[in-house]
Amino acid sequence: MKRRNLLRGALAAGLTAPALAALTAARTDVDQTLSPDAPQDLADLEAAAESYGYGYHGQQPTRVLADLVTDFTTLRPLLTVPQPAPVRARLCRTAGQMAGMTAIVLHDLGSRRESRAWFGTAARAAAESGDDQLHAWVLAREAMVPLNYGAPRAAAELAAGTRPTAAAVLAAAVAARAYALNHQSEQARAALEAADALMERLPESERSDTWLTYGEQKHHVHLSHAFTTLGDTRRARESQTRALELSAPTSTMTRTLLNIDAAACSHHDGDTQQACRRTVAALTALPVDFRTGLVRRRALDLFEAIPAQHHRERAVRELRDVVAG
Repeated sequence: MKRRNLLRGALAAGLTAPALAALTAARTDVDQTLSPDAPQDLADLEAAAESYGYGYHGQQPTRVLADLVTDFTTLRPLLTVPQPAPVRARLCRTAGQMAGMTAIVLHDLGSRRESRAWFGTAARAAAESGDDQLHAWVLAREAMVPLNYGAPRAAAELAAGTRPTAAAVLAAAVAARAYALNHQSEQARAALEAADALMERLPESERSDTWLTYGEQKHHVHLSHAFTTLGDTRRARESQTRALELSAPTSTMTRTLLNIDAAACSHHDGDTQQACRRTVAALTALPVDFRTGLVRRRALDLFEAIPAQHHRERAVRELRDVVAG
């Protein structure tokens, strides 16, 4: 409890240097022990990892981050105790899931370097667990860091997969978005077709709406961004509508990203004023803690896509001010 409160306090001011130092210490404590062994009450840890997989549920990302890292650090003493190989594998799998989800939150908050470091730990834990599907999931999720923060070519190289698993569908969807951002429309559409084909064959057991699986809502979120980037606004809007129908009211970040995609569609269709007004409305409706990282990056992408001759217009200036603030 003391560690949890300390982490919450450090993170209350955002991803400051002391907060990042605390996160790094928590990660490296476990990272250094990933090789022999495990716990008494492993089921509780696995249940905790499953619970985190359901996302933010309206909580501030920094609060979820503090809780996740606190539970992650409880793995360290368990990893140093010799255990049978099957128990060790389950423990490493749980460590990989928790490290991967920590990386997701850091990605959403805009901390690219820390996110990549946690994905590295997640990949090591997944590899040691022997869970090939978890390892593929880590790589596919890691590809979203360069995808969303300015390096789509690197994202396309990271994403891969051909079997109908949650990781494979995610990888194909991420590759499609990366190709679209890199102005490789033919490759993007081929990856979208692959993602749809894999999605059709995905087992029901992997279709739930969690960070660790790949449901219809998540699929349409990815399609929304890919088709928006390609300028295919009709199909983008279809995916936006379906994704919003499937998104819980507490899915604050996802719903905002979909609204910004819709605004970008308005820009593609020639109504830049409406695009700016809609994005400003989406951002100002958010609590301040949510106007950072990925949400801010997506709004900034829209602003940067607007030709310079429009930057003096009132709606465009309002968007610039909100993104800057």
